[in-house]
Amino acid sequence: MKAFVAGATGRTGRRIVEQLVQREIPVRALVRDREKATEMLPPEAELVVGDVSKPEQLADAIADATVLLCATGAKPSVDPFGPYQVDYAGTRHLIDAAKAKNIQQFVFVSSLCVSQFFHPLNLFWLVLYWKKQAEKDLIQSGLTYTIVRPGGLLDADNEDVIVMQGADTLSEGRIPRSKVAQVCIEALFDMATHNKILEIVARPDASEKPFSELFASVGTMSDPVVDSRV
Repeated sequence: MKAFVAGATGRTGRRIVEQLVQREIPVRALVRDREKATEMLPPEAELVVGDVSKPEQLADAIADATVLLCATGAKPSVDPFGPYQVDYAGTRHLIDAAKAKNIQQFVFVSSLCVSQFFHPLNLFWLVLYWKKQAEKDLIQSGLTYTIVRPGGLLDADNEDVIVMQGADTLSEGRIPRSKVAQVCIEALFDMATHNKILEIVARPDASEKPFSELFASVGTMSDPVVDSRV
């Protein structure tokens, strides 16, 4: 296995890169600024300068990677096209490149509540809406995918336990970025994550379960999703 990470210098992406390196998984990290990335990422990571908005760069950037993890995200900005360009078009470019390179698994970090059009976060230039459109394109791409939808992201780690459910069954909660990274990487080693949407938060009162049990408990997109809140 060799991993390609898009959004590698982002606050979640860098944790994905760090954990891949810790597990001795070779990683190609897509970065826009090599000097900045050298200061932020472990030296074992292979840095590749490129931009998801430039699709002509991506096939060469992926090179011999076999799995792809996308942790890109538009930064808060006055640019109304930012979420479209990064969260949708950029992901679309990665999907096309992944298909051309026969990527074995595409792990996409999305967000909780992407199916709620009237969610307050969509006031930020429809950021959740564009993530949802990217999810749809990935699902329809023919690639083996895992979509990870975390709750509110925390920079600091904690001892809370990961809670995992299927699509559109969680609507609130928070989770450390380090735990999001852990879920993304564990998903690469378990076929039970293939073609699934995993919604995740972390709670102090939850019962800890092995990842194999968490992954197996979530149905595939062809299975009916039961909302326990109804």
